[in-house]
Amino acid sequence: MLTFDALLFLFTGVLAFGVLLFAIWRAASVYFKFRGPRLVRCPESAETAGVEVEVDAKRAAISGVVGTPALQLNSCSRWPERRDCGQDCIAQIESSPEDCLVRTILTRWYEKKSCVYCGTPLGKIDWLGHKPVLMNPDRITFEWQEIRAEKIPEMLATHMPVCWNCHIVETFRRQYPHLVVDRPWKPGESHRSR
Repeated sequence: MLTFDALLFLFTGVLAFGVLLFAIWRAASVYFKFRGPRLVRCPESAETAGVEVEVDAKRAAISGVVGTPALQLNSCSRWPERRDCGQDCIAQIESSPEDCLVRTILTRWYEKKSCVYCGTPLGKIDWLGHKPVLMNPDRITFEWQEIRAEKIPEMLATHMPVCWNCHIVETFRRQYPHLVVDRPWKPGESHRSR
């Protein structure tokens, strides 16, 4: 039979373990909520800036339990020239962390678009699989890692959506034109009927 002191010790240990698990869960959820590149409007220049937010998990867990997590910029497209800015753009991130996330902006843009080559609806992006790409006015396709975050709004206004498969085909066609044979295609004719 457990004594009162043993029960009190056990209860305190379980409570402490629960608080520790909650702090770890809170730190992880804050980290995943605020990770990834974002687009913000710079309060100093009123220009679009691409930023990365660094979350101090320990501070976020402690401050996040009782209030808002402590955030600071890890990188900004306006640095190193403006490295000592007041980081006032963090307020935009705190007020709407999902809306300024580059991944969210791109997902919304692609959602109702179709590939300009094959017409396949792009729908919701599978960020773990093959992502759609962009085609510039010169008809060159490229992937998202080739784009600086602060250039995304400008590019979404002037570029066209392309599915991954067509991107691969067009890249091959551009890099190895001597290996490509174009055959005229007729509507209603399957490419397998030849």
